[in-house]
Amino acid sequence: MTASVPLDRRFSVAPMMDRTDRHCRSFLRLISARALLYTEMIPTGAILRGDRARFLDFDAAEHPLALQLGGVDPGGLAECAAIAGDWGYGEVNLNVGCPSDRVQNARFGACLMAEPETVAAAVRAMQAATRLPVTVKCRIGIDDRDAYEDLAAFVRSVADAGCESFAVHARKAWLKGLSPKANREVPPLRYADVYRLKAEFPALQIVINGGITDLDEADAHLAKVDGVMVGRAAYQNPYLLAQADARIFGDPGAPVPERREIARALIDYAAAQLEAGVYLSRITRHILGLYAGVPGARAWRRHLSMHAHRPGAGVEVIEDAMALAEGERAARAPRTEAA
Repeated sequence: MTASVPLDRRFSVAPMMDRTDRHCRSFLRLISARALLYTEMIPTGAILRGDRARFLDFDAAEHPLALQLGGVDPGGLAECAAIAGDWGYGEVNLNVGCPSDRVQNARFGACLMAEPETVAAAVRAMQAATRLPVTVKCRIGIDDRDAYEDLAAFVRSVADAGCESFAVHARKAWLKGLSPKANREVPPLRYADVYRLKAEFPALQIVINGGITDLDEADAHLAKVDGVMVGRAAYQNPYLLAQADARIFGDPGAPVPERREIARALIDYAAAQLEAGVYLSRITRHILGLYAGVPGARAWRRHLSMHAHRPGAGVEVIEDAMALAEGERAARAPRTEAA
């Protein structure tokens, strides 16, 4: 695998189950060259006992790229961290924020916030096994353990084990009674707790996550923390990443691709994947939001949804969807006055 690229965590796209697979990441990389991307959370067992290449393979163009792991056993996590380094990832991140029942039953994810010593042991083992940065993604709390003091104690314990970077979802998680979707929406956002964490632990890198929908909000958060992680908003409206390289990373010369340019580049990617035996729908399911919020969005989304899943579907489906979307945009563009 290609050597990893140095990471800049000022702006990243959150790891999302059933979302941030390699096709999604390749699409997002066509929009932003600098945003840090994460895999879906991959349980250690899938790597150690499953089809390793299926879960870990990626294209070099996806860099900068981090692997998120789910697990609790320090030995297994350490082995996976070593594999991540050999595979060419730039970071290995431990999930301590997922509240799903399946994850809890395996005793990892958000329930580990009640066991900071367990997380600390895992971090130590992972760091001993790899030269990659080992980071943690967590919530501000769980159930009734949601006071700021609980969060600070958790971070202090894990930081003492050597973790220097935390991505903090600014909602607590209810481990019983709320679905994962509801846990992303119902508990109130408490950004102030994350700001306070950065103020109390200035030597740590603190990345804020949760409810952030655009670059204006990201800019505001960056005045108080080190980085911003955007999740569902980046998936539903991926074009919000188009100006991230210039605005967030301070690269005024960074190109801002137009939607049709992204779609054309994606056609080349899809053609190569189809040659490799990938079904078109595996790719197009991630791109439905490319035209979100502008004329042509419905035509783009509808055509892809109706045709990409059909047997033998090829890149012409994306070409036709782009033609429909761009045609509608042109038809609805303001007309200039006659001279």
